[in-house]
Amino acid sequence: MSKNLSDAPHGMNLVIETNSGTVYIGRFDDSNGFEAVLHDVDVYDPPEGADPEPYIRETATYGVDVKHRDLKVDATQVTRWRPLGDIEKL
Repeated sequence: MSKNLSDAPHGMNLVIETNSGTVYIGRFDDSNGFEAVLHDVDVYDPPEGADPEPYIRETATYGVDVKHRDLKVDATQVTRWRPLGDIEKL
């Protein structure tokens, strides 16, 4: 997928990976190029050197563990975003 969050479809659950390793999984609302607004968001900070993909696949299989109703993500830190529905299930 595109690195630019402005290309993400409104209302779709996304997996957003960042430079710091933090992964955000939630429903995309909008992006102004500097930050993105997500709703019903899970935030995963993997331990140093850990692969976040098993956690992402678990979320794709069982659903988002909502930790924040609304959250802003620094769009300049995004390395990749993917639709949650495109993630392979367990």
